[in-house]
Amino acid sequence: MIKPVWIIDDDRSIRWVFEKALQRENIAFESFSSVPEVEAALETGLPQVVVSDIHMPGGSGLELLHQFSSRFPRMPVIIMTAYSDLESAVAAFQGGAFEYLPKPFDVDHAVELIRRAIDESLRSNDESDPVHLQGVPEMLGQAPAMQEVFRAIGRLSQSNATVLITGESGTGKELVASALHRHSLRAARPFIALNTAAIPRDLLESELFGHERGAFTGAAGQRRGRFEQADGGTLFLDEIGDMPAELQTRLLRVLADGQFYRVGGHQPVKVNVRVIAATHQDLEARVKAGLFREDLFHRLNVIRLRLPPLRERNEDIPLLARHFLLKSAQEQGVEPKRLSEAAMRYLSQYRWSGNVRQLENVCHWLTIMAPGNNVDVSDLPQEILQSVPAVESASDWMQALSQTAGAALRRGETGIMDTLTAAFEKTLIEVALSHTGGRRIEAATLLGLGRNTLTRKIQELGIDAAQSPGT
Repeated sequence: MIKPVWIIDDDRSIRWVFEKALQRENIAFESFSSVPEVEAALETGLPQVVVSDIHMPGGSGLELLHQFSSRFPRMPVIIMTAYSDLESAVAAFQGGAFEYLPKPFDVDHAVELIRRAIDESLRSNDESDPVHLQGVPEMLGQAPAMQEVFRAIGRLSQSNATVLITGESGTGKELVASALHRHSLRAARPFIALNTAAIPRDLLESELFGHERGAFTGAAGQRRGRFEQADGGTLFLDEIGDMPAELQTRLLRVLADGQFYRVGGHQPVKVNVRVIAATHQDLEARVKAGLFREDLFHRLNVIRLRLPPLRERNEDIPLLARHFLLKSAQEQGVEPKRLSEAAMRYLSQYRWSGNVRQLENVCHWLTIMAPGNNVDVSDLPQEILQSVPAVESASDWMQALSQTAGAALRRGETGIMDTLTAAFEKTLIEVALSHTGGRRIEAATLLGLGRNTLTRKIQELGIDAAQSPGT
């Protein structure tokens, strides 16, 4: 049974507006004009949702919020105030408010907010304690492309081979490099990561190979570089495609004979390091352009792993989103957000130019910024909502049809029912004929049509005769 919504405000006109709006929506309610009235009512019953003003006689709405948050942590409390200042908003959210509603407000928006809060409350009552991250794999992915990556990591677990990881920014190249190290024979030794594009050109040599005291101004003592730090373990060189030409030569020599000289040094330093390199660039194109040494490319390109962009593994988005929401919630010390089916579908259709990293950032944003624990499409960040989601899976053909029809209507076209129906039928028949190798009787059976009907439609729709030889 749904309990009533409690409206708490010393302004009679505000209470009246809410009462009429909720009555019209058949939402049960009770109204209170002061904090003492609410405290007395709590002795005999509880609300489903609370909508409270901040400034009232006999007590503060924020103090009331604190009481509800302490005693009934899953109960949504909407705080409203005419004093819509920064301090009030921050205090409301810090106190655990479901949402902050500044006056004057749109009544329809306020009612919609109350409905969402009721849904939140009902879901919270039905659900058990949230799942924790214990036992979650270090990498997630059910898509075939990611399963191939996992298999490659397994195959490489007994190898010291140099690996080149390619993929767009944000696909998780360092995570794969770390996994390669953890599952290798070198797991007990250091894993050292260096983004070569993030180090100034004049410091990169010293960063990689170290320097001797007095090698240059400011070199007050000897310093071990990343190669020495990784001795016996793994050195991960990210964005290798941006490495300056002179350092490419030095890196080639280290890969060839396992030794180098510190900057300003005269004694060779020998190391045993497995190198894993990564880049988002097309190294073959950079070789052709004279920007990357061909011999170094072949030294690095012993085993190549390509990480797919997130748009090529849409089926992994729900799994990743739930993981990141749970991870972010635990980091923030709050309950994890839950995505509605519509929100999950929207995220699964988005193109994710920033790949997994962008999805993780969005989930972190939702954990902090989305009102309530249940996230709908309207709660997503504006930069996500302003982009048209890509329709890439077969299950989304109806949305593609909707977009096509809408575009045709906006262009002022008429007769679109006949046009789109013909296109729909032609597509189905062509796919069926392709599936059966052009055998019409079999195709007709699969489509649920008579053979004569199929033959007539093939002629009417102008389907290629090569696809329908008539057998």
